[in-house]
Amino acid sequence: MRKLIFLITGFFFVGCLSSKPKGAFNALSVPQAPDYSLSANWAAAGFKEDPADRTPREDYISIKGESEIDVFFLHPTTYTGSKGETEWNGSIDNMELNTKTDEGAILYQASIFNGAGKVFAPRYRQAHYHSYFSKDTASAKKAFNLAYQDVASAFEYYLTNYNRGRPIILASHSQGTNHTIRLIKEYFDTKPLQEKLVAAYIVGMPVNKDTFQSIKPCQEEFDTGCFCSWRTFKARHKPKKHPQGNHIAVINPLSWESNGKLAPKELNIGGMAWKFDDGIIPEINNAKVENGILWASKPKFPGSIFLFRKNYHIADFNLFYTNIRNNAKERAAAYLLNQKTSEK
Repeated sequence: MRKLIFLITGFFFVGCLSSKPKGAFNALSVPQAPDYSLSANWAAAGFKEDPADRTPREDYISIKGESEIDVFFLHPTTYTGSKGETEWNGSIDNMELNTKTDEGAILYQASIFNGAGKVFAPRYRQAHYHSYFSKDTASAKKAFNLAYQDVASAFEYYLTNYNRGRPIILASHSQGTNHTIRLIKEYFDTKPLQEKLVAAYIVGMPVNKDTFQSIKPCQEEFDTGCFCSWRTFKARHKPKKHPQGNHIAVINPLSWESNGKLAPKELNIGGMAWKFDDGIIPEINNAKVENGILWASKPKFPGSIFLFRKNYHIADFNLFYTNIRNNAKERAAAYLLNQKTSEK
């Protein structure tokens, strides 16, 4: 029972970790920049076996070897303040940190998309979790800029060496979403590459409806060339420290609609709590769009009696694992069909 409580707490809560960056950001002491020609600097990639290839059930098939679509995934913050994590940016040579990333976000989030395409997920010198709350905003900004520098470098290397003209799904969570927003603005929005965008799942951060000039929020489940976004809280909870309002783009990952209609738990084909292998739980919770956030009922899974938090941020993807997985496959198929139709 003690182990179960630990796993539940660990999955739904990034704890009050004590290690914070020491001093101001110093460009001379940042970790070495990654070389993306090295396989080790990709947490997931179409050319190697990795946790993003795994599936929680045998009937969930990874199409990595035969996909016409690529998925570029940016993981959330895993440099969260464990002992010794005192730099503004995490090193990609930190094996303990890499394992945390691989066994967490890559396995539980990036794997969602292996039924739609080949998943590419770069390691990057991510900004410390404390950067979101630090009073040293100048240093925090520099830390995020350094992280994005890696993201842009990885994406350019991916385009040049691995993409080969294939359409792209963008997917991200939390800090990864902050960087993906910048990536979309720089490489997709009003740019030729926009034609290759299947859809973007930019989750876990507030994204205004008018964030991009020509890429709009998805409105229906088969829309392409658009973006999906949501942040999950317990139903009826009104978070005081999180932006809210109808100007924020939110789509319900159970119904793929943006209205305020409740999507009952019966629409949840299968979410995931703390267990990956055969850990899919149908009807784990319901969902409803409410004032710029996503409300979800308390998830029901073995041990959920110990879940007291009202912020379900860390489970933004996992509570809707199968619905997102199927939707990514459907949008990919819709994109390919539209592409073939337009070529006739």
